[in-house]
Amino acid sequence: MAIYRTLYYTDVSVGVGGRITIPQDMRDDLKIAEGDSLTVRVEETSDGNRQMVVWRAEEREEE
Repeated sequence: MAIYRTLYYTDVSVGVGGRITIPQDMRDDLKIAEGDSLTVRVEETSDGNRQMVVWRAEEREEE
């Protein structure tokens, strides 16, 4: 299992229909491009706090 450390974080706004815009500099750092698939996991603590964890799914083959 990999152990990750926080590099940085930023605030994002939730728009119409629950859309979240990932800032361009973060997309560049993560190499997220149009058409990529992201996986989302919702975690909950014992006292009921919840957080969303998002990561890029496996990279697809270059065409």
